[in-house]
Parts: sequence; C-alpha cells; structure tokens
Amino acid sequence: MSVRPVAVELLRPVTKAMPWRAVVAAGVLGLLLAAAPRLTGDQADGWYALTVLRASALAFALGAAFALDDPARHTTAAVPTRRAVRHGLRVLLVVPVAAVWWTAALLLVPAPVRPPVAGITVEAATALALALAGAALAVHRGDGARPGRAVAGGLLAGAVLGPLFAPGHWALFVSPDDERWAAAHDRWAVLLCAAVAVAVVCATEPRRRLGRRGLRSPSGTSGPSRA
Repeated sequence: MSVRPVAVELLRPVTKAMPWRAVVAAGVLGLLLAAAPRLTGDQADGWYALTVLRASALAFALGAAFALDDPARHTTAAVPTRRAVRHGLRVLLVVPVAAVWWTAALLLVPAPVRPPVAGITVEAATALALALAGAALAVHRGDGARPGRAVAGGLLAGAVLGPLFAPGHWALFVSPDDERWAAAHDRWAVLLCAAVAVAVVCATEPRRRLGRRGLRSPSGTSGPSRA
C-alpha cells in the first residue's frame, strides 16, 4: 500500500488524538500578549511591540511542544505505518494552524509599532521548529509517551537563559534599529534549518538493540520464557 492512502486513512484518528487543548491554550495566551500594544494605546513603542511578539511566538511554541504527545505510543509503535508518516501528519496539522495564528498575532499589533514582518516571522518559525524538533528528539531517544512537558520546560529555559549567556558577537535578540538586525536573522535562519534537520532525522525509526536489551517474556524476565 502506498504512503498516500495510509496517510489519508490516518488523518482522522491522528486529528482526534492531537493534544489540541495545549495548542489552543498556548495560542490564546499568545494572542493576548500580541494584543497588549493595542490595548496600551499611544504608550506602546517599537521595542515593546517586538518583545510581546517574541513572547507570543514563544507561547505558541510551548503549546506545539506537546504535538507529539501520544498516550498510545507503545501501542502504535507496533503498527506497520512508519514513524515519519505518523509524526509528519501531526506536524502538517500544526503548521497551518500556526500560520493562521501568527497572521492574526501580527495584525493585532498596530502597524506603526509593528517590527519588520520578515525578521520576526523567522524568529517565530524557529521557535516552532525548535519545539517540534525537541519533541521529535525526545520521542526518538526516550520511551516516554508524553515528552511535551519536558520539551516545553527546556524551550522556556533556553529562551530565558539564551539572551543572558549568548556571546555578544552572536546576538539574536536585537531591535530593528540595531545594525546587527540582518546578521542576527541570518543566524535565526541557520537555527531554523538545523531544527528542521533534527526533526527530519528523528522521524526515522530507532534501531532495535535486542542484543543489549534482550527479549522480555510475559513474566517480565529477560530471554525466552521457560516452560
């Protein structure tokens, strides 16, 4: 059977299994943050608008970190459908929602104080890609069915500590009037590509280490069961 019919058949159950509550909650929080400059009126300036948009993008990324949570992971791992298809469907469900949500977030910010759309969009896309890559890596390397909480915590810690410990010549969080704005977003683009590459690599099936782990009998002991 080709990949396309399998993907179509899986689309409905995968949609139902998605952790939409986390994504919706993060999206609502992000929109509230993005609306803050409009609510403050003339008191808002460009730096404030840039900061709340970055916080808004981070909020949505934290929700997207739960996209690969699957309570039935250890059951679905035995099905013939490859992990790349199962994960790819979840990502394809999140990305259009993220695009519509980000457009709304940008429109909520008043045009006079709105930062350059291209640059801030690269930052938002990178945050989303890092969240999805972290989730894919956690699933690929671990056995947990709900890695979202740990991935979101790591992403939040990185967002807080990154500006504090990043080298000055590798500044990422700069303002549009800073001469390093263009160079910073070249670095954001590199991070985006790296995150996408990690997500793609981690979508492959892990190698089975039967020699190291051994087979477990129904009684829980290693090796073949004895009569």
